This record gives sequence, C-alpha cells and structure tokens, in this order.
Amino acid sequence: MAEANRRGFLQVTGAALAAGAWAAPATANAAEDGPIPIGFIGPGGMGMNHVRLLAQNKEVRIAWVCDVDANRLKAAADHVEQAAGTRPQTTGDLRRILDDRAVQAVWIATPDHWHAPATILACQAGKHVYVEKPCSHNLREGRLMIEAGKQHGRVIQVGTQSRSTEGIRKGIARLREGVIGEVLVAKAWNSQRRGTIGKQQPSSPPEFLDFDTWLGPAPAVPYRSNLLPGVWRWWHEFGAGDMGNDGVHDIDIARWGLGVEVHPTRIAAMGGKYVFDDDQQFPDTQTVLFEYQNLPGPHSRKQLIFEQRIWSPYVQEGFENGCAFYGTDGLMLLGKTGRYQIFGRRNKLIEEATWGGPDLAAHHRNFLGGIRTGEVQNADVSINHVSTALCHLGNIATRVGRALEFDPAKEMFVGDDEAGRMLKRTYREHWGAPRESV
Repeated sequence: MAEANRRGFLQVTGAALAAGAWAAPATANAAEDGPIPIGFIGPGGMGMNHVRLLAQNKEVRIAWVCDVDANRLKAAADHVEQAAGTRPQTTGDLRRILDDRAVQAVWIATPDHWHAPATILACQAGKHVYVEKPCSHNLREGRLMIEAGKQHGRVIQVGTQSRSTEGIRKGIARLREGVIGEVLVAKAWNSQRRGTIGKQQPSSPPEFLDFDTWLGPAPAVPYRSNLLPGVWRWWHEFGAGDMGNDGVHDIDIARWGLGVEVHPTRIAAMGGKYVFDDDQQFPDTQTVLFEYQNLPGPHSRKQLIFEQRIWSPYVQEGFENGCAFYGTDGLMLLGKTGRYQIFGRRNKLIEEATWGGPDLAAHHRNFLGGIRTGEVQNADVSINHVSTALCHLGNIATRVGRALEFDPAKEMFVGDDEAGRMLKRTYREHWGAPRESV
C-alpha cells in the first residue's frame, strides 16, 4: 500500500498540525550549537530568494554554491560574501558538495528534472534536503524520493511554503473545525497573464552555460534560446507546465483543505493551447477534475477541481491564484497571497483574515528544526508527493484526452498502458539517473 494511504487524514487543532508526516530523527551530525553548513544548488530565480534569506540566517552557513551557469554562480557567491562576510566555495558539479562531509544539508532549486535525482543523491550522501516544488518531474520519482529519505534517515522538505504560513494554517484549521460544514469539493485556479515563449531553432549554448550538465539524466536535446532560463517549465522533458509550477501551490492548499491524503481514483481533463502559438508543449488552458472514492466518514466521495488560464489578465473571485472550498454549510475563498473569507448560508460573510503572504522564512525554520530536533516537516516529501502527483495525473489526462481510472495503492492507471508509460520517464546514461533501489 502506498505511504499516502497509511497516513490517513490530516487533523488540525487551532493553527497547529497534528499530522501524519514522517519525521526523521535528529541526526548525530546535526550541530547542536553553531550554524549548520549547507550547500546551495541552483541559485537562479526562486533560488536567489532562498540565498538572500539564508545569507542572513545565523542558523546556517552557506559553504557551497553550485550552478551550471557561470554568471548566476558568481552572482550568488558575490551576494553571500557581501551579506555573510565569507565567500562560499563554488562549483558547477553538485557532486563536489555531496562529497564534502562537513555539509549537512542542501537546498535544491534546480529545474524540475533535477529535483529527484539531486535529492536522491543527497540522501545517499547523508545530506538533509530542502527541494523546490514540484518535488518530482514524474510520479514515480516522487515515490523514489520518499524511499530514499526513509532508507537514509534524512529530512526532506519541499518548497510549498504555504504549509508554514500562519494565515493559511489558520484557514485550514477553521475548515477542520467545521466552520462551513463538511468540505466536499475544493477548487484551485491558476489565472494569470503570461507571455509567449516564441519559436526558436536549435543553436549553440552560450559560453557561460554547461548545457550538458544542465541536461543531466534527461534525454539529450539540442539547446535553444527559449528553453532556459525559466522556460524549461513548458517542455515535457524538463518541467510540469504551469500546473506543476504555480498551480502546485494552490493544488496543495486545495487538497489540504479538502482533507484527502490519498491519490484520486478518477481523473478527467480537457485543455490545450488555446492562445499561444509557440514552442510551449504544455496547455495554456486546462480544466481537470479529480474524484476521490471510498473515503472514511459520512461522505465517501469528494472532488478537487483545477482551472488554468495563463493568458488571462483578470483575477478570479478576488485572487489571481486561489482556492475555493465548498462545504455543506458555507464557502471559503482563500488566496496564498494573504487573505481568506468565510461565507455562511445565503452568502453571509461571517469571517475574514489577512496576512502578509507566503512565509518563506518560517518554512526554512521548520526545515532546520527537523535537522536539529526531528521536528515534523510541514511539507515533507511524503505530503508533497501526493499534491505533485495531482499535477502529473492532470497533465497526463489532458495529453491523452480521456478519463482515467487510477489505483491509489499501486500508483498505477487501470487498463491504460499509454497513460501508464507517462508515470515514469526514460533517462539517458548518466551518473545522476535514479535507480529503482535507492
């Protein structure tokens, strides 16, 4: 039986989670005093947001920075030196960090196709891991990450920082208290205005980029200028579309509020490229419906809905990206940017709260607490795997264009070989390729 099935339903009392995420014990090499030496892998985009916070955090010392882009590598090292007073060692090969026995933890903010390979290698090297979302490039990788963390006794936190944000935790607690009755349907949406990535022909990579190392264990493809940085998200071999990029944050909150800790049993989806005529391979327009069956309690069936329109200049129900929870006695609207509203019968506003948006620093504190004391991780990989799986399942259903039956325990589609092949990926011969035995 999959780990998600064994954990049961998440319970919340007040703003605290009393929850079945697995927590690694505090390890012998976790320093009780002094900063924890860490390595940072992938300091570009969201990665630099982490670097800026960590360089000021007295709980850690950034000992290494790694990037295959020499310009980004230098910029990150310069920032750490200026902010912390000590220049970290630099490398374009993450194995040098993993070989340093003094390093106790790594932050991984690489493109998605490196998330699982780097995490598994780090666990094997005895490092704790903070890895950006989505935790995996494909569903099977998520299960391998969970197994690696358990086998090697490592903490793995995933970068869905809403799980550590007090306002969101309070909103979920109110749902658990029954403020809108039993939540039977949750909806998440990703509605924002993005631009086209255009059409480009293969070309030579710039001199400052080690493109072969960037590819890692993914199948080799030629470089093109609309592949990176950032736009790799829209290519099947490297990303999970915007459903796995921005969408996974709201999907994770929606699943959390819906109170389901298992995979869905049925998935139906429609979508495609309705607006952008470019090289992007993932949908710009997408609607996915997940159905959960045989749940414990008085209501054995629930739904989770995801809507995506990444060409829209309009907010939806007050939020560009948000969630709605439909209960037997009311409705909650919640946006991770810092607000929720609760409506009772006849649309009466009965409660609202605001906060300052996602709390990245709190998420860091939770991860470091896991290393030092075995503190339960708010977004442990076993939690995020179930949310990230929804992105993979939704994208697969959209690609094949038909409803799919899914076995949550076996993590396999029922009677659909074409869809089943998309639950894994083919790796090229490479030192970073995950193995089934980790």
